[in-house]
Amino acid sequence: MQGAGFDTLPPQGRAFKRPMSFINYSAREINCKIVYYGPGLCGKTTNLSYIYRKTRPGSRGKMISLATESERTLFFDFLPLSLGDIKGFKTRFHLYTVPGQIFYDASRKLILKGVDGIVFVADSQVERMDANIESLDNMKTNIDEHGYDLKAIPCVIQYNKRDIPNCVPVSEMKKILNVDGIPDFEAVAMNGMGVFETLKTVVKFVLTEIKKGA
Repeated sequence: MQGAGFDTLPPQGRAFKRPMSFINYSAREINCKIVYYGPGLCGKTTNLSYIYRKTRPGSRGKMISLATESERTLFFDFLPLSLGDIKGFKTRFHLYTVPGQIFYDASRKLILKGVDGIVFVADSQVERMDANIESLDNMKTNIDEHGYDLKAIPCVIQYNKRDIPNCVPVSEMKKILNVDGIPDFEAVAMNGMGVFETLKTVVKFVLTEIKKGA
């Protein structure tokens, strides 16, 4: 298997751009979009469900679920009050999952529009490594088609399902999926292991990018 890195080159003569966060001036909020990407049934929905359950009801919005034939696409937003303000604006995070099946590619591409941060969730099962590579390549293609510079978008990788028997060693997953050495985490999303560590890291990187442009 060849490594699937995040370092991509723009097509000749084309300028890449970085997505811009949406600012709600009336509510004094900066809205940031974080997308959980990955193959079908890798644990994207499980991540968001766990985060939602552990987030204070008063600081989160309603969870929206769009069911497909094989899995759900989830969305909810939350306002982490502990982060403080950025020049008088609070920061609201909108968390999305994409459908994992390849025939929902139009939906995947739409959800990536305006993305501020990405969590790529990889399935640690041996038989799912090809699906991980396919999904990572598909994500890079969709980012490219939006005209975004993937290197300018905060990204982290989560190696999920580390509790299964005979899972792929993390060292091997790193060589295949993370040749550029971006931050990555082991996780068991079913019990919450690694879930908030992953989220906190991508949120930290998103906030750093916002402050650069503030």
